[in-house]
Amino acid sequence: MISTIKQGKWFKKIILVFIGARLLCGCEMIARIPEVRIIKKDGNRIQVQVEVARTPAERNLGLMYRKSLGKNKGMLFIFDEEKKQNFTMKNTYIPLDMIFIAKDKRIVGIVENAVPLSQKQYSVAKPSLYVLEVNAFFCRDLNIEIGDEVQFKDIDNH
Repeated sequence: MISTIKQGKWFKKIILVFIGARLLCGCEMIARIPEVRIIKKDGNRIQVQVEVARTPAERNLGLMYRKSLGKNKGMLFIFDEEKKQNFTMKNTYIPLDMIFIAKDKRIVGIVENAVPLSQKQYSVAKPSLYVLEVNAFFCRDLNIEIGDEVQFKDIDNH
């Protein structure tokens, strides 16, 4: 009888440890927010928490219908191939900066203060594999420039 009670206590402890470990793993996964880091030529780093748009449906929707975008937040568009990417501001209520990023993760072009709800095609001359959309004047205010390096954290490129 005593050994059965001891076995029951050990079993409960093992179950509690297992449940605790699963909860910790789950919390770690929830806490991981994808991030784009822009490394300036002077070494300063700018961090942007992002939503990632990988699929055609996600890329088509983008930031449409949103009324606001938090500070240092944005959306990273990941494309299937590096080429000239075109964007519009259709159904997009937030003025945006668009940062075009090449396969080597260098900024190759910037569109500043894209006009909300505009049907105009926004693009840059050089091909890009990624485009980061952030609030308007983000690039001007933080002196982000063509040639700055970009790093991804907790983002699977494809």
